Amino acid sequence: MEILWFLFAVGLLGAVVAPWLLRRRGGGIRLTSPGAPDAADPLAYGFVRQELLDVRLPGPDQDLVDVLDVVQRTQDWRAAAQLLAGTPKEGEVRWQRVQAFAGAASLELQQQPGVGGAWLRAWRAEAPKDAGGAAVHAEFLVQQAWRSAAVGTDEFRIILEEARKVCGEAALLAPGDPVPYIVELAVARGLGFSHEEFDQVWAKVIDRDPQHMGAHIAALHYWCEKWHGSRADADRFATAAAARAPRGSLLAALPLFAVWEHMDDLTLVQDFYGTQVVSTAMEGALYAVNSARPDDPMLAHVRHLLLHFLVGARRWAEAMEQVVRVDGHVGALPWTMSEDPAAEYAVYRALAVAGYEANGGSPATLSH
Repeated sequence: MEILWFLFAVGLLGAVVAPWLLRRRGGGIRLTSPGAPDAADPLAYGFVRQELLDVRLPGPDQDLVDVLDVVQRTQDWRAAAQLLAGTPKEGEVRWQRVQAFAGAASLELQQQPGVGGAWLRAWRAEAPKDAGGAAVHAEFLVQQAWRSAAVGTDEFRIILEEARKVCGEAALLAPGDPVPYIVELAVARGLGFSHEEFDQVWAKVIDRDPQHMGAHIAALHYWCEKWHGSRADADRFATAAAARAPRGSLLAALPLFAVWEHMDDLTLVQDFYGTQVVSTAMEGALYAVNSARPDDPMLAHVRHLLLHFLVGARRWAEAMEQVVRVDGHVGALPWTMSEDPAAEYAVYRALAVAGYEANGGSPATLSH
């Protein structure tokens, strides 16, 4: 899904991602040799080294990080259960924490087949009525289906059918919690629910939290052309959600996610970033991040995607503003689509730094 000139830049650099060495010349950007005195260096801005970027989360959640460390070190699930029990059903944080615990267990199992993720199995066996454990188990199965089986195979469907059953258990254990139904949105996508069946699940989500940004992103996947909708369906869904979003809601950024989902088609258009669709989506996302609460847990998700588009549009100062806000964490689209999210993010960060400096910027002029 990368723009051709990005791919060209990546090809030139190969494995050398951070620091990128670029310099100003006639208002443009070009590569320069390592160690050159005028080379742009992201580390000069206090940004985090590539190898230290946190690929687990889109932004900081110290409570979650601390609990994950305890659970993975001790293989005791109780700290995770306690954290989820104290996380409100309303809002986005519970969904993000469920995803993080499930992802950690899934990755452990991949790294240690048959052994990894034992704490999640113990959690379900020892506390079968724990709502948090059921939600994490359902999301774990969804992630396992995509991680370990080919889409459309019997194995893939069997895992997702099991996930669907566990979603039902989780929903019964936590009335009013949208998370089990958000997990089921991914099940619906993988199992190929009809539009009518999908709408029934979606109705249960929005009955519980009509402004849930994470749920809208999950639903958007279903409506994309590569799954069970079309580009027009996805645009219609995203635009409608943005139009009815109250001030301060990040749903105004949803059309940018719809553009991202169809980048393969759209990038064939000449002056891609100058098209009305892309320009409007970018402005909507900028409006959303500028009007959202600073502590909105989905804010980092939008900023990460904005960084990708702003670099493509060569809007360097605005791109750098996003880097300042998100640097340190890369567990979000579009970086997670890469086999090496940290390296992918570092490429765009380096381009932002180079473009910023090529137009007169420096560490001294960047406001933090």
